[in-house]
Amino acid sequence: MTQRAHVPWLYLLVPLAFLVAFTYVPVVSMVVHSFTDWDGLSRDREFVGAENYVDLFTRPQLFQVFAVSLFYLAGALLQTGLALYFATVLSFGTRLRGLFKGIFFFPYLINGVAIGFVFLYFFQPGGTLDTTLAVFGVQPRLWLGDPDLVNTSLAGVSVWRYAGLNLVLFLGAIQSIPPHLYEAATLDGANRWQQFRHIIVPSIKPIISLCVILAVSGALSVFEIPFIMTGGANNSETFVIQTIKLAFTFNKVGLASAAAVVLLVIVLLVTWLQRTLVPEERVEQS
Repeated sequence: MTQRAHVPWLYLLVPLAFLVAFTYVPVVSMVVHSFTDWDGLSRDREFVGAENYVDLFTRPQLFQVFAVSLFYLAGALLQTGLALYFATVLSFGTRLRGLFKGIFFFPYLINGVAIGFVFLYFFQPGGTLDTTLAVFGVQPRLWLGDPDLVNTSLAGVSVWRYAGLNLVLFLGAIQSIPPHLYEAATLDGANRWQQFRHIIVPSIKPIISLCVILAVSGALSVFEIPFIMTGGANNSETFVIQTIKLAFTFNKVGLASAAAVVLLVIVLLVTWLQRTLVPEERVEQS
């Protein structure tokens, strides 16, 4: 019996070793570096205490980039709404449902670097978007060169890429709802909207909460798409891009580590606040 109790831990040994080596050790190392003045190359790491954190919070311009995250947050909420809508439509026996699921989910499978380069051509002057809009009489715009348009354009790319992931999560949750609930609702004269409001939404509330948490944390830590498409130019720099520049352009690894710790704390705090304000309820399906 004792030997059998150790068997699961033997299977978990390798995954746990990878988890510790590639997650917890780097996090601890990042926290340690945040209290040092290190350039990332030299062997000497001067301990400076909380000086990096004081530097962060006394330079408001370092936090002004969080305003860019509002565009991605709005896009994330939009993609969540669109994913919920299409998941609901596809759950009601739509023809070619498998094809549509594949079409929606396919962008999430594409490498982010490839997506960035594809949309560089899409948004370039005289490119695909300008050519399409010209049919409707819309003049060409500098979609990535205009500071008033660049963040909206980049957030639109994020919506296109990640909506499919939310759709699959919602669709799986909706399909787990017992069919007899729909049958009872239909017998009572409930239409599709009423079934969505009183059956689907309450039943998949934990998944909706999860998607909102992912949306908020993703909006705060967005990096890949703006870094590839603009490099943070034209008022599109995010907090993570700024942190990367601090570490690898200005060789301030200690300050960059402090910024990363602050971002981690903010994400955890936002998640905790959401869990506190909107507690997860146990859904009874009968």
